[in-house]
Amino acid sequence: MKVSEIREWDNVEITARLVELKEDYFRMRFQAATMTLDNPKSLQGIRRDLARLKTVLREREIKKGSENGGLS
Repeated sequence: MKVSEIREWDNVEITARLVELKEDYFRMRFQAATMTLDNPKSLQGIRRDLARLKTVLREREIKKGSENGGLS
């Protein structure tokens, strides 16, 4: 998932994907702890996707705040 793709989505889509990835990450962490996870590297990918989604949401919050005339 690329940031340019994420920026095309609306906030509802981003939030839905964020919730989905959090659930996947939670489940995969338990699999990693019990040594049943096939690909431990996939945890890193999910973590990075979560960061990308949160970054785009935060950028939009900041942009919206600056359009409203100032901080907060």
